[in-house]
Amino acid sequence: MSNSIFLLLTGALLYVAHTIRRLQPKQTNLVFYVHDYLTGHDTSAITVAGKEGPTSSILHFGTLLAVDDPVTEGPDIGSKEIGRAQVIFTDGEFKGSTLEIQGADVFSMKEREFSVVSGTGYFRFVKGYGILETEFMDIANLRAVLKLSVTVKHY
Repeated sequence: MSNSIFLLLTGALLYVAHTIRRLQPKQTNLVFYVHDYLTGHDTSAITVAGKEGPTSSILHFGTLLAVDDPVTEGPDIGSKEIGRAQVIFTDGEFKGSTLEIQGADVFSMKEREFSVVSGTGYFRFVKGYGILETEFMDIANLRAVLKLSVTVKHY
């Protein structure tokens, strides 16, 4: 009798697994701007360690920065702020959600690609990629505006 119940349950589970529609990931395309300012009254990043300690230049290998850059809808700092540099969305449809990105930022290149490796909230189970472009760069004053075009798939 137990074999019959086992076969019946197995058959039912296989039927359900075969007929239930599989979840398809959603694709979201985002474009936003990061304002990276190491000088001025609106400084948003600071050198914390490097070859010469906290006074190390961002141009030196191994320099580490702590950042809290504003993220905006447009390239102008006056455009609507939607998040902070850790890609934490603080306003709009994705408020409270995060994206985790990884990749090299060789700022001497006009465009560079990065990976989106995780997220929270709206972006749970995310995977994707992005293109980072230098919109504006002032090396002498250590100020830059970066455009991020991000494509992610999530559930």
